[in-house]
Amino acid sequence: MNKIILYNTLTREKEEFKPIKKGKVGFYHCGPTVYWTQHIGNMRGMTCADVIVRTLKYSGYDVTHIRNYTDVGHLTSDEDEGEDKMEKGAKREGLSPDDIARKYIKIFEQDTAALNILEPNIKARATEHVPEMIKMAESLISKGYAYATDLAIYFDVNKFKDYGNLSGQRVEDKESGAGKGEVSDPQKRNPEDFAVWFFRAGAHKNALQFWPSPFQSPLVENGNGFPGWHIECSAMSKKYLGDTIDIHMGGIEHIPVHHTNEIAQSEAANGVKFVNYWIHNNHLVVNDCKMAKSEGTCYSVEEVREKGFDPIVLRYFFLGAHYRAKQNFTWEALLAARNGFEHLRNQIRDLRFNLPALPTGQAGRAGNSDLRINENFKNIFLEKINDDFNMPEALAVMQEVLKSDLSAGEKLGTIFDFDKVFGLNLAGENNDLPLPEEIQKLIINRQQARKDKNFSESDRLRDEIEKLGFTVEDSKEGMRVYKK
Repeated sequence: MNKIILYNTLTREKEEFKPIKKGKVGFYHCGPTVYWTQHIGNMRGMTCADVIVRTLKYSGYDVTHIRNYTDVGHLTSDEDEGEDKMEKGAKREGLSPDDIARKYIKIFEQDTAALNILEPNIKARATEHVPEMIKMAESLISKGYAYATDLAIYFDVNKFKDYGNLSGQRVEDKESGAGKGEVSDPQKRNPEDFAVWFFRAGAHKNALQFWPSPFQSPLVENGNGFPGWHIECSAMSKKYLGDTIDIHMGGIEHIPVHHTNEIAQSEAANGVKFVNYWIHNNHLVVNDCKMAKSEGTCYSVEEVREKGFDPIVLRYFFLGAHYRAKQNFTWEALLAARNGFEHLRNQIRDLRFNLPALPTGQAGRAGNSDLRINENFKNIFLEKINDDFNMPEALAVMQEVLKSDLSAGEKLGTIFDFDKVFGLNLAGENNDLPLPEEIQKLIINRQQARKDKNFSESDRLRDEIEKLGFTVEDSKEGMRVYKK
């Protein structure tokens, strides 16, 4: 395994990554709330996580990657106010919350596939893990960290001494200016207390999704209700990765509320440290402004397609900024990324044609046996990606490879190896489409004519190839033929 240095949000320092189990990584990533099509800002977060997972694997680690789908309990406020987003989506489209979830999970997975994002080991839907959430809530109550009101089960933040360490904000600072009168549940002890379970009562008395529970309220039968958003990730990560996990990732918007609450309830319930390394990606902005539906700037992957861009170009664009840096999206910037990516693809195509030719009588070029990885450049690449997953500098290393005096086979082998991290499908079939059989025969005949020094026949065959829509280039490395 290679040494990895990463920035830990909890300590606000770069640290050497040391897994709980040698050679293995438990990686939990907060996935989408599936009530709407995810915008490209969300997809940037997914791409950042994908690059980190790929880097861990490239560096020799066995990664267990869990990503969740929130399909209940996430209110329109990231805290405990407003309508359940899934129910809002259901009312908007006249569907059930489950139908809404399935619809937008399908769209999300089509988008992640288009961006060449690796599938996680487990995709955990919150609604399929309610028993685990109830069990954790029961533990919190029994240990004195949670209490019941008529409307919900709340976590008492004053009982957890390290509450706010992740965000660096103390409870008393967050409470300043906030009185009990501003809290929708008058039985709540502290304004910052958060719900681990909502009863089907009060603002949620007509909730479309609810489950029986052992909790009691005079307003409902059988403890009917639904889990709070924060406990979902705590319960699902515990089920699949254990009480303490190596890495937990999400967007920076999760730091002050969602991830802060996850830490409190997980450590209170389990009695051990929840996460060793917290990673957070920064926002994607549009024209230097926050993405907003009202401004029409919450672009989707489908809208990127409609503008004529292959989604893999969007991935290439995302790689151009460090995950902890804010990235500015404009259509002009995406066009520049497409031009850069097409230039890269053309360079790779040219390198393919510079591979040694196959023996006379065989069409095409030599295969993967001619590809070699340059260890010097690989070591430089590892240094960049393992320094807090620095993709812009890693892309610069790839450019240095292209500019070097390495052979075509060594350049290609090295770049294709790097692409295990970049995920740009540089070795894919679209970069090496087979020439039509008719063209292959003409190439073989022309190779023989040149060998026989029959230059008039060679020129005639060249003209014939070009009339069929292909370009022929002769160089000291051999003949290159590609589609015009």
